[in-house]
Amino acid sequence: MIILAVDPGLDKCGVVAADDSVILERAIVPAAEFSRVIREWARRHRISQVVLGDRTGRVEILTQISTELPGVAVSLVKEAHTTLLARRQYFADHPPRGWRRLLPVSMQVPPEPYDDYAAVIILERFLEA
Repeated sequence: MIILAVDPGLDKCGVVAADDSVILERAIVPAAEFSRVIREWARRHRISQVVLGDRTGRVEILTQISTELPGVAVSLVKEAHTTLLARRQYFADHPPRGWRRLLPVSMQVPPEPYDDYAAVIILERFLEA
């Protein structure tokens, strides 16, 4: 089963396509390009399930998903604490260097967007349920 996990947002969205827990593709997509990207991903992957975070921007993103992926089941997943968990995972994959390694990770913000990590957490929550 190919799952599309989305961390919705007003400006950008974290998006992950996965075959169960194996990530096939991940991206951070400007909200204005979301429809185009999921249309392309739908051609590349046979998406059978969409998992969507339940907070900011979900209504607009849900509308786009319904238009681009008609008939595909959509499940809402609680987004509580996904940003914190995504930040931790980002720093586990990209450890701070130089003087930044001396600061606690909890006091740092990644130097680039990490919404795709939040989408992975949303996917994991769905698979655990």
